[in-house]
Amino acid sequence: MAHPPLPLLLALALGLAAAAKSPYQQVLQHSRLRGRQHGPNVCAVQKLIGTNRKYFTNCKQWYQRKICGKSTVISYECCPGYEKVPGEKGCPAALPLSNIYETLGVVGSATTQLYSDRSNLRPEIEGPGSFTIFAPSNEAWASLSAETLDSLVSNVNIELLNALRYHMVNKRVLTDDLKHGTTLNSMYQDLPIQIHHYPNGIVTVNCARLLKADHHATNGVVHVIDKVIATTTNSIQQIIETEESLETLRAAVAASDLNSLLESEGQYTLLAPTNEAFEKIPRETLNRILGDPEALRDLLNHHILKSAMCAEAIIAGLTMETLEGTTLDVGCSGEELTLNGKPIIANKDVLATNGVVHFVNELLIPDSAKTLFELAQESEVSKSMDVFRQAGLSSHLTGSERVTLLAPVNDVFKDGLPIVDSNMKNLLLNHIVRDQLSSKYLYHGQKLQTLGDKELRVFVYRNNLCIENACIAAHDKRGRFGTLFSVDKMLTPPSGSVMDVLKADHRFSTLVAAIQSAGLTENLNRPGTFTVFAPTNEAFRAMPQGELNKLMGNAKELANILKFHVADEILVSGAVGALVRLKSMQGDKLEVSMKNNVIHINKEPVAESDIMATNGVVYAVNSVLQPQASRPQERGDEPADPALEIFKQASAISKVSQRNPRLAPVYSRLLARMKENSGGF
Repeated sequence: MAHPPLPLLLALALGLAAAAKSPYQQVLQHSRLRGRQHGPNVCAVQKLIGTNRKYFTNCKQWYQRKICGKSTVISYECCPGYEKVPGEKGCPAALPLSNIYETLGVVGSATTQLYSDRSNLRPEIEGPGSFTIFAPSNEAWASLSAETLDSLVSNVNIELLNALRYHMVNKRVLTDDLKHGTTLNSMYQDLPIQIHHYPNGIVTVNCARLLKADHHATNGVVHVIDKVIATTTNSIQQIIETEESLETLRAAVAASDLNSLLESEGQYTLLAPTNEAFEKIPRETLNRILGDPEALRDLLNHHILKSAMCAEAIIAGLTMETLEGTTLDVGCSGEELTLNGKPIIANKDVLATNGVVHFVNELLIPDSAKTLFELAQESEVSKSMDVFRQAGLSSHLTGSERVTLLAPVNDVFKDGLPIVDSNMKNLLLNHIVRDQLSSKYLYHGQKLQTLGDKELRVFVYRNNLCIENACIAAHDKRGRFGTLFSVDKMLTPPSGSVMDVLKADHRFSTLVAAIQSAGLTENLNRPGTFTVFAPTNEAFRAMPQGELNKLMGNAKELANILKFHVADEILVSGAVGALVRLKSMQGDKLEVSMKNNVIHINKEPVAESDIMATNGVVYAVNSVLQPQASRPQERGDEPADPALEIFKQASAISKVSQRNPRLAPVYSRLLARMKENSGGF
């Protein structure tokens, strides 16, 4: 068996090694690449303007030049483990390898070095062994409150020594070993240290950020962190139970049986609403949610993220999944954390044994705990809600009735709200569908029953999902009992067959007579899925007299032309993109397109779209469409057929024919043909 060549094996091995790099190492490598023009072992570092906060850059940050929305400047520094040499470019020399105590002074943690000496930790970290120390930076020690610092330095042999030993692990641990969601046993009573290694390359230790990592020493490794970390013994549930500002949350958690979850092992982030957050909610809304176990559980699960997220790890916006199954946009603006774009986090990084708690001063109510009315008021359909309220239909949108609301977007009412009378109320009732639906489970041809006792059809197209003439304009919002579908227009339920629709509209009286004459009436009355491009009386008047007479005198040709105006599938205007081709009942193709928000059929503009019928949809067109084979090369008026004169007395069947003598013979001929022709689709 042939063996792969050695260069290929080496390439594969190197590729696998690169793929196995931790996020921190990947970001560090990117910083090296950006800094290499300045010499060996130079890293590009982003520094927040006006602060001492520095970050190794990833590709996205490099181009955006921002951290938490604030501008940064790029500086070039020696990569971890290297130093400058006078007269040499870059950082060609590795730092001298010495014990941990000496290394602390070299890497910018002189205060930790000083306290190690005072607490008698120095002999241990100078001697033999293999240790890891997460050393607080000088700034981290300086940021401690005077009270905390005094309690440490006043009892150096116990408090300070214990604090330092909690920052240590009794083995060498490099960044590649710092796996997300793991814990390390500290050298103080084996109490755990929580490690989080995020995809953006940031590593935190009890929510303190790693600033300078992997500084090797003869007896271990030094990582510099940006905070002095403290022991953690309370679970998330215990924090809730002991914090006065979370009293309302405590009662809500107990009522929803979430205690055991928040006590269990795991790594969660609790966005803990304070008492103040609950007080901001209208009392009626709050009582409704607190009295509904399912809504309450959804509310609380919406405040729990599936993984622990320390504030220091958030340097740009990201989307995080909650236990409820929804997502929250977690971001930052300067020093403040944001939720869904709002700076509502009052206290961050309260560490627990099973995660982290951030206190929030606004309640995050998920859609699943809201009424339809609440969902709509926060969406682009608020004007629809005004109309439903005026019609006295609010009870359907606020109660426990399982319904789906088809709410037209606000742009539908840009010219003002409609007058609400009995007809409008009935129409609005047909915008409320029985049962709580999800648009992703709707299927083509599905029938929906409305509160107005109408049956609506579902049309699934390549580029749209429509219910009758109204197409869904935004993602569903699923509430506690109802679902909100935002739609692009007022819905018009079908009323009667295609023939009923045509007969009821005086614009189509010539067409109706033509259909009857051609023997097609029964076909357009039967159940089906027709799209009819219906020529108006104006369209027939626009034809040359001779051509019109010839057409009306030939039943076969008339039926052929009429069939060219009908397709055996329903196409509503919302499904029309740049171009849609339909096969007509005559056999030739019809081209339907959208130009400047106007539907065109075979390049002719449509006068009115989406006149819905129980067996199809009607478009009014002001021209008679001609199949390719039937289009005359030259048009001219022809003398009227003398045979038509005998039918002029029948012209009284149409008021239109009385007003337009030119159409009178046409109607007469059509009447004569009604009984003797029986062509069909």
